[in-house]
Amino acid sequence: MSSEVKLVVLITTQPGRGQDQISAFEKLAPLVRKEEGCIEYELYPVAEQADQFVLLERWASKSALEAHAASAHMAAASKLNPAFRAGPATVLHLGSSVAV
Repeated sequence: MSSEVKLVVLITTQPGRGQDQISAFEKLAPLVRKEEGCIEYELYPVAEQADQFVLLERWASKSALEAHAASAHMAAASKLNPAFRAGPATVLHLGSSVAV
């Protein structure tokens, strides 16, 4: 059984503020990707929805994700996000893939 943690984070910005989300991510992503246990950290715009984004995260373990959440750069990002986001992000924790 893998201890890997996978997240899908749904983000909506205030109307017309999508570029602010992209700019914030461009600054934050290099720091996050250097964290121990970070496997994937990618932001995708939703097609034809300029103010909606999906962030895909994969972490080697729950403890790596917890360390990420407690990091200084994430605390700083949490303070800045309300300036351009429409509300809190929706975080979906994924289970194991379904064997077909």
